Amino acid sequence: MTVFADYLARIDQPEHQERMEKVLAWVTEQFPELKPRIAWNQPMFTDHGTFIIGFSVAKHHFAVSPELAGISHFSDEIKKAGYEHTKMLIRFPWDRPVDFSLLEKIIAFNIQDKADCATFWRKRGNTDD
Repeated sequence: MTVFADYLARIDQPEHQERMEKVLAWVTEQFPELKPRIAWNQPMFTDHGTFIIGFSVAKHHFAVSPELAGISHFSDEIKKAGYEHTKMLIRFPWDRPVDFSLLEKIIAFNIQDKADCATFWRKRGNTDD
């Protein structure tokens, strides 16, 4: 988790910092094959050089970015869990518990869906059109 130490230290609210640290540690423990890294000033995880999932912090939530394909595939489940999403991110409010089972499904989907992906982002014409 040392790769995320500087990022976490810049989160102003101690409870938000603690929550982000817990989420990032959970991803690391559940998916030890993923490589943690900071890119575009945000924590993310990659697999064989391809993006799997990224995180960012906002005032009222933290955001999870699994690319459009990950959001599209789980849109109904995301809504049923009570989260809002756009085409590119899911908002996890600070004042609500994290649905780790949903997060696990999204990450596992991206790992499988991008198993043969040779680029960082999915290419147009792939499952995220």
